[in-house]
Amino acid sequence: MSFLSVPELLQRAAVLLPQIAEGAAERERTRQLPHEQIRQLAAARLLTLRIPQRYGGSESSVREVVQLVIDLAAVDSNIAQSLRPSFAFIESLLVQKSEAERQLWFAHYLQGEVFGNAGWEVGGANGQVSARIVPEGEHFRANGSKYYSTGALYADWVSAVALDENEEPVSFVVPRDREGLELVDDFDAMGQRLTASGTTRLNNVLVRREEIRTRVVEEGQRSIITPFLQLFLGAVQAGIARNALNDAVAFAKEHARPIKHSSASRSVDDPYVEFSVGEISARAFAAEAVVLRAADRIDAAWANALDHQSVTRAAIDVAQAQYIAAESALKAAELLFDVGGASTTGRSHNLDRHWRNARTVANHNPRHWKAAVVGAYRLKDTEPPTSGLF
Repeated sequence: MSFLSVPELLQRAAVLLPQIAEGAAERERTRQLPHEQIRQLAAARLLTLRIPQRYGGSESSVREVVQLVIDLAAVDSNIAQSLRPSFAFIESLLVQKSEAERQLWFAHYLQGEVFGNAGWEVGGANGQVSARIVPEGEHFRANGSKYYSTGALYADWVSAVALDENEEPVSFVVPRDREGLELVDDFDAMGQRLTASGTTRLNNVLVRREEIRTRVVEEGQRSIITPFLQLFLGAVQAGIARNALNDAVAFAKEHARPIKHSSASRSVDDPYVEFSVGEISARAFAAEAVVLRAADRIDAAWANALDHQSVTRAAIDVAQAQYIAAESALKAAELLFDVGGASTTGRSHNLDRHWRNARTVANHNPRHWKAAVVGAYRLKDTEPPTSGLF
């Protein structure tokens, strides 16, 4: 397989993204799962950006990946969010020490395969795991039920976590066609409806020994993977803000008409429409800027061999970026309705998807906690918690 540079991969993205944008609003409105579009991105090897060159990848920076996520979310935030587990798995492989696992899984990425997630459960305390995995000969069997299985319906491989006989969490990755692995399309959130984040059932699923993951992060240990995962959410928000801007401009140009007492004969000349679009643009600009700056901080942590201080600073900067990106996306999506009258609420336009999507992404974890943690760090040098959210 020939090596592709980062510019070559991003050129592929530049060709694909306008195609993905076509019909995105209609797909979301009528709930058409974007299987084809996700396959196109994987086949173009756009999920392999961060894989080191010695394994056949392009060895991009975190900033370059985050920019791609923003650009993708700006045309379809559902697809961007669905690919979060695929990008996250690569980051975990980069951190861990198992050379065998890197060689095994990077090869699957380079073949155009996609990874989904089935880690979280509902019904217990936040983060609690009730799924079980037990030995069976040389291999294992897993049982349990998961929810928020982001991207699993689109994936070739599904990662999950279960408790062993010692109550220790065990991570594993199994092929989606493995007997007993049941993927249910029952995600019912008001936004991000096409992320395929529904139920995964583990019905006595065989887990081969080589499919068991080496533990990457010990309990209570800070890892650069978490800031990356959290910044990914911020990148999706920045993309949503830009998508809202694009729709605001298009609606003002193509559909809106001035109100009766406006001084303008065209909506694009109405000063309040100009003001609304300008504010949306500023918020989209701010969201993207802070997210990319936080990405630079993660790259700096890698350059500093992931020492404790640089990883902590990355966690703080990501928390700040998330706060601003979420607020900006929500406000941009709301202001979109100020560029036109009642017609902006027409279901055929599906403009409400931006706010619904931004609100759903923001609810992954409370943004007020992000600001409070940053404040405690500034005031008292209190480090962020190692809860998996910072």
